[in-house]
Amino acid sequence: MRPSALRPFLFLAAVLSLAAHLPAQEQNEELAFKNMPPRAAATQYQAQGKAGMVTIGAEFAGHSVTAPDHTYSSEDYIVVEAGFFGPPGAHLTLSRDDFSLRVNGKKTILPSEPYELVFHSLKDPEWQPPEQPDSKGGSKGGLTTGGGGQNDSAPPPPPKMPFPLRRAMEQHVQRAAMQEGDRPLPQAGLLFFQYHGKTEGIKSLELYYNGAAGKVTLTLQP
Repeated sequence: MRPSALRPFLFLAAVLSLAAHLPAQEQNEELAFKNMPPRAAATQYQAQGKAGMVTIGAEFAGHSVTAPDHTYSSEDYIVVEAGFFGPPGAHLTLSRDDFSLRVNGKKTILPSEPYELVFHSLKDPEWQPPEQPDSKGGSKGGLTTGGGGQNDSAPPPPPKMPFPLRRAMEQHVQRAAMQEGDRPLPQAGLLFFQYHGKTEGIKSLELYYNGAAGKVTLTLQP
């Protein structure tokens, strides 16, 4: 067969090879950001409660955002990991709005917040910002350049985490958050509640669930 006659076959083979490769590549990228896996049973969480046919397990994580394979932190939010268990083949419609948290017996109950709101205060303890240049290298004695009276020795703004690292951090947390909608059981995920105080000041915690399965209150360990 002439080389020119082989070209359509070679082109078709290349297209088929590319089509076969793309799903595997997309799958690898998907696996890089894992959903929160449920534990073996509800009894492996700090607290358990039953709402209808569904058993809910929950555990307080403080300001730690414990995504699979990564642990981040947020000074503005506290986190509860929750797991949902039911009979074989059971499904449950999940919503973060079904959850609220009472801290220290206060009248005000904290609603569960969208995971996107956590991003602005999210930190990775493993990321170390690069060293900043010594501010002493500026002009001594507070001399200015005459351009508005600003001090040349003023420290530079703190460095920001590179965008690819921050984007990956946010995607890890997004996948670790409780996945909403109709879901097969078991399921697990993180719930976020706005709280700026230190966890040392928390003496009691009550997690309320009022959703498709029914109602239940879980007493968590601070």
